[in-house]
Amino acid sequence: MGVVNITKNTTMICAPLMAQSVEQVLSNMYQAKAEGADVVEIRLDCINNFQPGKDLEIILTKKPLPVLIVYRPKWAGGLYEGDEHKRLEALHLAEDLGADYVDFELKVASNILGKQYSSHQSGTRFIVSCNLDCETPSEEDLGYLVSRMQATGADIIKLVFSVNDITEIARIFQLLSHCQVPIIAYSVGERGFVSQLLSPKFNGALVYGSLKGTPVSGLPTVESLRQTYKVGHINADTKVFGLISKPVGHSKGPILHNPTFRHVNYNGIYVPMFVDDLKKFFSTYSSPDFAGFSVGFPYKEAVMKFCDEVHPLAQAIAAVNTIIRRPSDGKLIGYNTDCEASITAIEDAIKERGYKNGTASFGSPLAGRMFVLAGAGGAGRALAFGAKSRGARVVIFDIDFERAKSLASDVMGAARPFEDILNFQPEKGAILANATPLGMHPNTDRVPVSEETLRDYQLVFDAVYTPRKTRLLKDAEAAGAIIVSGVEMFLRQAIGQFNLFTGKEGKCLLIFL
Repeated sequence: MGVVNITKNTTMICAPLMAQSVEQVLSNMYQAKAEGADVVEIRLDCINNFQPGKDLEIILTKKPLPVLIVYRPKWAGGLYEGDEHKRLEALHLAEDLGADYVDFELKVASNILGKQYSSHQSGTRFIVSCNLDCETPSEEDLGYLVSRMQATGADIIKLVFSVNDITEIARIFQLLSHCQVPIIAYSVGERGFVSQLLSPKFNGALVYGSLKGTPVSGLPTVESLRQTYKVGHINADTKVFGLISKPVGHSKGPILHNPTFRHVNYNGIYVPMFVDDLKKFFSTYSSPDFAGFSVGFPYKEAVMKFCDEVHPLAQAIAAVNTIIRRPSDGKLIGYNTDCEASITAIEDAIKERGYKNGTASFGSPLAGRMFVLAGAGGAGRALAFGAKSRGARVVIFDIDFERAKSLASDVMGAARPFEDILNFQPEKGAILANATPLGMHPNTDRVPVSEETLRDYQLVFDAVYTPRKTRLLKDAEAAGAIIVSGVEMFLRQAIGQFNLFTGKEGKCLLIFL
């Protein structure tokens, strides 16, 4: 197996293997190849009773794809606690036995690589790595660190960051773009997740992905890198779109938008963005590369003040779920695609039931009905305005009673304290809509509506779409109500977003659900 040459202009997918036995290492290597990895990183310090001479020969003679050898000591975040001389001997042996890449920590590299290069006859490439557990260094300090690493004679340098905010990743992207040698640089954890996905855009040499069945916290899977994000097709011209939310791990946006971008030959990527501070986020990611955003919980209302312009419908609702950076002047324009998406999903479900029963009627089936809404946040506002536009009478429950009263005033509805929803007696044929996070995985609690009152609702809608059928919907279905999943709203609003993102027709999104 020849070396896959990591260069500055090529991004490879690497699967980290932390198996505890040589047999499992071999099995995982074949699995990694089957899932689409280009390289595997083998952590020798994870192997129980590791015997360098015997184990390395087995691994390196039976490898089905290129191998990066790491033997991480405890002082560098690994598991090895033995003699340092023996550890380094094992790494040199890996080179002699044909390892494609060998990783040395910066602390020891300066003393090793200069001597090593004087007799460097193998095809092995040397990686010099540094794990930064502290706050992300300043641009100046990063430049100095990279210079030190390059001075060791490394073929490739590797930096692993620990970030506290997504805005710190911008320094990683800048580093990737300007480094003169091949570089691997990324952050771990939910806030650092996007550093892996966008590394190819900024000339990163390697991205890491975990294998099915052996997930690594904060890493995408090899399969998602290869299939969902298609990192091999990302380049400097790729436009970045993403979901601004907190949390963000539940989002199905990437598996919907990314295939659709490719279907219409649009050079874009859609990624989850765990955002803590909107002001810092928008001031940091202000380049044309970041072309648009979906906005999720809890930011649909707060994000409005960061838009330069807001579409009249979104202005009326006072909630934005889509932002486009206008190419002509870079201004951020806010829209709301939730309103029509949610209301048409509800209307169509009632009409479909009517057609089945032979009682279809013209006009909106919401006209004159009681519309009971749980949650007065961004999604709730969209539902309330949509219901009002169809002639429904809106009753709003929210844990923040003042917020419920404010929304009720805007739609000429009524507000009630949230705790009253448990025993609230709706009119027969009323609609119940949940626009709170209750029911979202892993919080499976449903909106606290009693079993008795559920029977009075003709239709129950849940804006939560992970899981697809929430506990509220299961209970409502058992009570005989029509149920509408948040997936229906999600898909419809995503079509609207796709059209805004690309200027293209987004109905092909339907084939990817």
